[in-house]
Amino acid sequence: MKNIHHIFKTLLFSTLVVLWVGCKDKKEEIFTPEVSLSQTSFDFTHEGGSMLLSASTNTELELQGPEADWYSISSSEGSESKQVFTITTLPNSSVNSREAKLTLLGRDYARDLWLRQEGTSLSYKPEEALEVARTLGMGWNLGNQLDAHANGTANETIWGNQAATQATFDKLAEAGFASVRIPVTWLGKVGAAPDYAIDSDWLNRVAELVDYAEHAGLNVIINIHHDGADSKYWLNIKDAATNPQVNQAVKEQLAAMWTQIAGKFKDKGDFLIFESMNEIHDGGWGYGANLKDNGKQYATLNQWNQIFVDAVRATGGNNSERYLGIPGYVTSPQLTIDHLVLPSDPATNRLLVSAHYYDPHLFTLEDQFQQWGHSAAADKKADYGDEAHVQEIFGKLKTKFIDKGIPVYIGEMGSVHRSTEAAEAFRKYYLEYICKAARTYGMAPFYWDNGSTAAGRESSGIINHATGEFLNNGADIAAIMVTAVNNDDPAYTLEAVYQKAP
Repeated sequence: MKNIHHIFKTLLFSTLVVLWVGCKDKKEEIFTPEVSLSQTSFDFTHEGGSMLLSASTNTELELQGPEADWYSISSSEGSESKQVFTITTLPNSSVNSREAKLTLLGRDYARDLWLRQEGTSLSYKPEEALEVARTLGMGWNLGNQLDAHANGTANETIWGNQAATQATFDKLAEAGFASVRIPVTWLGKVGAAPDYAIDSDWLNRVAELVDYAEHAGLNVIINIHHDGADSKYWLNIKDAATNPQVNQAVKEQLAAMWTQIAGKFKDKGDFLIFESMNEIHDGGWGYGANLKDNGKQYATLNQWNQIFVDAVRATGGNNSERYLGIPGYVTSPQLTIDHLVLPSDPATNRLLVSAHYYDPHLFTLEDQFQQWGHSAAADKKADYGDEAHVQEIFGKLKTKFIDKGIPVYIGEMGSVHRSTEAAEAFRKYYLEYICKAARTYGMAPFYWDNGSTAAGRESSGIINHATGEFLNNGADIAAIMVTAVNNDDPAYTLEAVYQKAP
């Protein structure tokens, strides 16, 4: 018995040793992925097409990328040690290039690959973009007028300005302005889905003002303005970027409205420009969810601009070739440069880029500082936005768009009226510098005039909206800006303006 017990213990010990050694070997087994790729980046022309990715591998691979409608990935039948993927891109009709980071995944393996596609080349030249800006010249905004609204309904006089007349536009032309932007809010003037019928009286009033401008020999821009203010109303990018149903509803209303607006003006000449929207953002003025939503809001706005172009072009007549203004996110120059994708357009070279410029806003709009520029006292000016900043931003706009033949206009710019001569001197210098810089870099500036006769915050009136007569020192302000844009004397340079700072 004792021997049997000893034999049993010996066998049990031997078995445990074998199991332990087996487990130890299993734990120490390390898998090493061996993957060899045919290429790690894929560069397509604007025409699109397909490319193959071949992978020699000892692990099953999967190729993934962010959701987008301009490219697709498919997997082909391969051998046990080889896989083949096909990457296909659609034609890119935009001048903007596009890219996506793809990820190849397998057991203990991950590799980033880059997919890029160049934008199309435009057939027109930078000098033609400069000519468009030259034609638009010095512009003026009929602000706080047809864009005014209260209790969800647009009303021309609700914000204090009296109804505009033919005299308003005649005086503008006499003062040397070449263009007028007429912002239009449509809140409370649009019927229910699916027709979204626009109130005929309101549309006729817009047409009446367009006629006033035409008779005065002015170029005109009309748009959809406060319908998208802070994402509070139907043009709500905050919700549309995260909710496909909301986005679809916005697209349908946008298409219906621009079909009606464009149809009303289809026989008007090239003096009339349509601008899709104004300062679209989520309430954060460019510092909200757009910075952390992986580009959803930017992509949504690009979709909306495409809806706008498609709707206008479909109405025919002169709308088939009319110039159309395309704004970027919150019309911020930098966000426009970084994220605007120009829509596809059946017309050739008929898209303009719209940006606004109010830097630094604590000086231009809020009146928290009384001075601006290199000659200002450090404690009396904002901590950014001096002359070098202007040149940097305008230079980027020129490089991104104008040098590629895409005209740019500064749809809003300005600085509020001050109560002292010293502060007004800096205001005049700012306005002259901005307008001369716009001219120098090939853009047309549009001064924001809200009709206010006061001084200080949001007080930017220089012309009476009902009569066209000057307000305050409006005659001086208008002359400074018009001269900055129109004076071609070789000695009158941006540097010469700089040297005249207060």
